[in-house]
Amino acid sequence: MKIPAYPEARGLLKGKTVVVTAAAGTGIGYSAAKRAAEEGATVLISDFHERRLGEAADRIADEVGVARPATFVCDVTDQAQVDALHAASLAELGHVDVLINNAGLGGEVDVVDMTDDQWSRVLDVTLNSVFRMSRAFLPSMYARGTGSVVNNASVLGWRAQKGQAHYAAAKAGVMAFTRCSAVEAAEHGVRINAVAPSIAMHAFLAKVTTEDMLAKLASQEAFGRPAEVWEVANVMMFLASDLSSYMTGEVLSVSSQRA
Repeated sequence: MKIPAYPEARGLLKGKTVVVTAAAGTGIGYSAAKRAAEEGATVLISDFHERRLGEAADRIADEVGVARPATFVCDVTDQAQVDALHAASLAELGHVDVLINNAGLGGEVDVVDMTDDQWSRVLDVTLNSVFRMSRAFLPSMYARGTGSVVNNASVLGWRAQKGQAHYAAAKAGVMAFTRCSAVEAAEHGVRINAVAPSIAMHAFLAKVTTEDMLAKLASQEAFGRPAEVWEVANVMMFLASDLSSYMTGEVLSVSSQRA
């Protein structure tokens, strides 16, 4: 199927403030930050790759025609750095309307060959980071009685794939965390939802996945192609915006996989 035209901005996040983790590079996080800026938000982007983070901010400013987004270098596996990111976000933005938890780490290894370090690292980056970020940012959202959190899960939280036990377990955890934390946050007027992409093509994915595997995954999609990263970001923008005001604890599959 032909890739659709890039969407026109509709002002979905006009006047909002947005923080995006893992926003350097070419993946979903960068696209989410760019789309948020296009939709009228003031954006702060974070990543632990300082050089790539600065380049991402420059690209957003150039491509969108907005002021350069604020940046903050943060390793989401370190609570002290996460807390510092929250403090910097409040100092820069005044308050945070939307938090997009995008950090994640994959890899392919069978369970019998997986080391404790491989297991723990994937869960720490992919699942524990969502917990740390939520714990840091939710209190200030609670205090204002408003806010939206969008987590990045994966269809592998529901489905099986060889060599992905650690990643799938982490993403299933993100889904469960989203549902449970959303029930708590609803009492304070804050919404928490997640997206679950199947396959979204970007340069980093191409580096860590074989061409044969990418072709196989694409063939399983009803459209016969991977998603563009901005197609996933579009759904994040919907969940971040007031258009989804009655949704919380939901995990939206961004997938064209056959049933």
